[in-house]
Amino acid sequence: MARVRTGESVLSRAVRIFDAFTPDERELAVSEIARRSDLHVATASRLIAELVSHGLLERGPDRQVRVGVRMWELAARASTTRSLRDAAMPYLEDLHAVVGHHVQLGVLDGDDVIFLERLSARDAVVNFSRIAGRLPLHISSSGLVLLAHGPAELRERVLAGPLDRYTRNTITTPERLRAALSEVHRQGFALLPGHVHEDATGIAVPVRDGLQQVVAALSVIVPNDERAATQVPALLAAARGVSRSLSAGAGRC
Repeated sequence: MARVRTGESVLSRAVRIFDAFTPDERELAVSEIARRSDLHVATASRLIAELVSHGLLERGPDRQVRVGVRMWELAARASTTRSLRDAAMPYLEDLHAVVGHHVQLGVLDGDDVIFLERLSARDAVVNFSRIAGRLPLHISSSGLVLLAHGPAELRERVLAGPLDRYTRNTITTPERLRAALSEVHRQGFALLPGHVHEDATGIAVPVRDGLQQVVAALSVIVPNDERAATQVPALLAAARGVSRSLSAGAGRC
């Protein structure tokens, strides 16, 4: 890989260009991509042109830049996430029919939870998560489940902070976070009323593979009221179904 004078590889700069896009900002001007990726406009423009020539980026009619179809094609070949999503989809659909709000599948990626799938309804409660979007582990029910079952060094790193606040209910101290993680282990699920948005409650349970390792979190986002906890049995049943599907799939390999 050719390297620029700073010692940074061209690939590293290309990755920064892709990182400029977010689930809510899918089309950007070249100048904005350059600003977000900390590149000179001329450098960003040259790299974007090359990525466009390979189909990894696209230009819209207004010259805005967006992620290309070929990038989606390559990403869809990520075997572990694809097999997990495929195994989960029937249970996500059944759970969504019962809950009538948001149903999500999330996995651990670095210090965040990233969502592989989300099913919603038109009149569902507010939800900040998006497919391919991220949330910090300490604020979401999926994040707490993954953190509780994740490596010890990850827990200590997150506990060391900072723990950003989203609402008055968000966990922002190591003491509260340790207690919450212990509660996840004790009861088998995470229930966070109003931690991301005051009007919503997140509930998540672990999804295990054939070796009983936690590989994902299955969650629902429902209104923040006294009925929220009644969704736990359906959520647990769906997670068990996904786990059985993953185990059966592993046995056929």
